[in-house]
Amino acid sequence: MKHDDLRQIMDTWPYEPGKITVRTIVGTDGAEKVQMRLDLGLLQMEMDGRPDGQRPDGHESLLACHQERFRKYEESNGTDLGFELSSEDCQSLRDEALMYYHRYLSLFVLEDFGRVERDTARNLQALDLCNKYAAEEWDRLVLEQYRPYIVMMNARAKAMQAMRAGMFKTALAHVEASLSAIREFFERHERPDAFEQSSEVQILRALRHDITQRLPIGAIERLERKLQRALHEERYEDAARIRDQIQQFQNSADAEA
Repeated sequence: MKHDDLRQIMDTWPYEPGKITVRTIVGTDGAEKVQMRLDLGLLQMEMDGRPDGQRPDGHESLLACHQERFRKYEESNGTDLGFELSSEDCQSLRDEALMYYHRYLSLFVLEDFGRVERDTARNLQALDLCNKYAAEEWDRLVLEQYRPYIVMMNARAKAMQAMRAGMFKTALAHVEASLSAIREFFERHERPDAFEQSSEVQILRALRHDITQRLPIGAIERLERKLQRALHEERYEDAARIRDQIQQFQNSADAEA
């Protein structure tokens, strides 16, 4: 049997070491797909649903399948006591979470922040399910090391969407909430000192600084200083224009509050 050689595609889309190289294409089914270039080939993923397009037992994902199994168990027993995920279940959930990781990383590069928020929130649900219901301790803990990263990516996606909408205070609230969640994570695992060394914390603090610089109140303060200089120098037309800008910022801040 003759198989198609991917070399032609790979030669026209070279791999760039140290860079996440992604693009979107339209598949033969007419639906948009996302592709990630790797050193030895490429990944192609669906934009929605499970990245490989599969529907385990008719569900959107294996996680959704286990979540429904959990709901039915709880309804039948009136409690979650006794509900367990086997080691095989947890391994399959980890494999599936890796697919979603590749997709949300690709989507972040493409600045599709809504889908990044969706996929990171979904992977956090997978962590929660395994952490609470895995039968084996190792399966409960192995994914937890990735929680700060996923929390950070989820917060960045939310913050970027808020910033696009001009809702800078909302963006800042997302960052602050994620920093608190990461701090609580390290404290829960008795590693409070790790918070300051966390690369995720550094990324979020840099984002917080960027958002703070864009907050309307900061802009208003800068404009008010410009207004005072214009009045002092008797540049009354400039002063009138600056007053209008101040009023626009104040209206925007009031609307968001």
